[in-house]
Amino acid sequence: MQRLRPSTEGSGEDRGQVGIGTLIVFIAMVLVAAIAAGVLINTAGFLQSSAQATGQESSDSTTNRIQVVGMTGDHFTSNSEIGVVNITVKRAPGAGNVDLDKTTVQWIGPSGSYYQLASGGAKGNPDGRFAVSTVQDNDGSQPVLNDVEDRFKITLDLGDSDGIGVDTFGEPLPEGETATLRISSPAGGMTTEEVVVPKTLSGESSVRL
Repeated sequence: MQRLRPSTEGSGEDRGQVGIGTLIVFIAMVLVAAIAAGVLINTAGFLQSSAQATGQESSDSTTNRIQVVGMTGDHFTSNSEIGVVNITVKRAPGAGNVDLDKTTVQWIGPSGSYYQLASGGAKGNPDGRFAVSTVQDNDGSQPVLNDVEDRFKITLDLGDSDGIGVDTFGEPLPEGETATLRISSPAGGMTTEEVVVPKTLSGESSVRL
């Protein structure tokens, strides 16, 4: 009696087709994975760059500030009001260079809120212009505060012109009144100071504010 064997005809060809199909699927998966990895790497690099830029901007706006050393008032009016305010400034601790020509000063007083730009600084249409002069500057960098020892004076002219060569704004500040001063550096660092006029200006030519 003859034993029948299962037919193997065509089995090799079938196995070859299955192997080629598996290889094609494998290659496709590798290509998809490579493309996905490239996209992820590019996205991660973009996010890292954005995070670094944002962090640097945040750091600059926090550290690159101006520090007020002192304030005085003079040019008193006939009504015993402060006509000119002088603000002596320096770099805040840890700050980089600060260009006062690109700095904005906001004055909030009894007569309203006003924005000033430096007389020789950025173009625009501010409510007034402030002057920058040197108190101490060893390397002639004025109007840029580039050293911890630099001291510059910002001069604001309130009300009618007092002949100091800057654009006026607002109204003079009476005895006992207060105002708020906000100085914004080019990097966005904000310095806020309270301006307080003494209750009497009688007998004085200049007072601390």
